[in-house]
Amino acid sequence: MSENNVFDHLRKTLRTQMNEIADHVSGGGCKTYEEYAKCCGIIEGLAVAEREILDLKTKYEET
Repeated sequence: MSENNVFDHLRKTLRTQMNEIADHVSGGGCKTYEEYAKCCGIIEGLAVAEREILDLKTKYEET
């Protein structure tokens, strides 16, 4: 697997997880505030990881 495919695979995997959790939240799946807050934290963490991967891919492509 080439480096770009690794970056793309990781980004797509994170995005899929993020979308699944967002669907859970928006579909009323969180029964407590604590569960809602946990899901929001997971989404935020995945978004940060996705941004880091995109930045790393850009830096890699520039070299």
